[in-house]
Amino acid sequence: MASLKPKVAIIGAGIAGLSCAYHLAENDIPLTVFEKSKGVGGRTSTRRVEPSLSFDHGAQYFTVRNPILQSFVNTWENLGVVSEWKGRIVKLNNKEITGTEIIPRYVGTPGMTAMAADLAKNLEIMRGTKIIEVKHSSNQWILLDEAGIAYNGFDHLIAALPAPQTAELLANHPISKIASSTPMAPCWAVLVGFENKLEVPWDGAFIHESALSWVARNSSKPGRDATKDCWVLHASAEWSAHHLEDTPELVISQLLEAYACAIGQNLPAQFYKTAHRWRYSIGGSFINPTDLHDESIGLTICGDWVNGGRFEGAFLSGITAAESILKKVITLKD
Repeated sequence: MASLKPKVAIIGAGIAGLSCAYHLAENDIPLTVFEKSKGVGGRTSTRRVEPSLSFDHGAQYFTVRNPILQSFVNTWENLGVVSEWKGRIVKLNNKEITGTEIIPRYVGTPGMTAMAADLAKNLEIMRGTKIIEVKHSSNQWILLDEAGIAYNGFDHLIAALPAPQTAELLANHPISKIASSTPMAPCWAVLVGFENKLEVPWDGAFIHESALSWVARNSSKPGRDATKDCWVLHASAEWSAHHLEDTPELVISQLLEAYACAIGQNLPAQFYKTAHRWRYSIGGSFINPTDLHDESIGLTICGDWVNGGRFEGAFLSGITAAESILKKVITLKD
């Protein structure tokens, strides 16, 4: 029945695109993943500065509620791909410290990109390939990259991109209206290594009434080098949007100052500091999967933004997208 299996193109190798591709590949569906970056994982990326110095500059951890993801986490724990982060997480409001909900928080080891790397290990991925145009003609999809190279012969297209990029790529399709109406906010991240340990009684904090929304002692996570006090600071969505075009140097200065103000003490000297801008970082809603699947032309959308905006939402969105294709294959066999 191989002739009934569609050839699938997936644009985007974030968690949604990879979970979709993994599920399809497990069911012997031929596919190719196209990713504009050299690495995979999207916002679960890890910034490696040197062998013993790295930062999770995007997603900080993930939680699990769905049994499908839990089964993957169980396997990943056994393989050493993920571990539970047992650091103390608090809320910080005008220097007042309060606790947070006690739930298992998982991280990839030795970095957040570990889950993506495991999902991707047996997939065909065209890295460093930015798709800028897609066309549907003669019941097949044609993809064009920024170098002018065309990729054709695909029966089904899955777009696993942030909402604004999905809207732009599919501007002539009704799904683009859904994507364009789902806002995604930016996030500036500052990565900093302190020469001496910052003395605070916690490892991660949600910060209120500040330019910052989150800070974490990255070196407290399992699998990291605990001898170097490395921190990730995330600006709030509002602050990031207002300072979107600021220079990295200015962002670093202002967010370090905001952190010192939030904890009421001077920060140690820094041996490393840099900033990264996530243009599409925060945001997401719960969209009916049937509104994201056009069987008539073989088009499906997935991503964290269509399923709540979290790691788990991205992962399950990819599974749902894959199932929409597998159901058609099963129907054709019957």
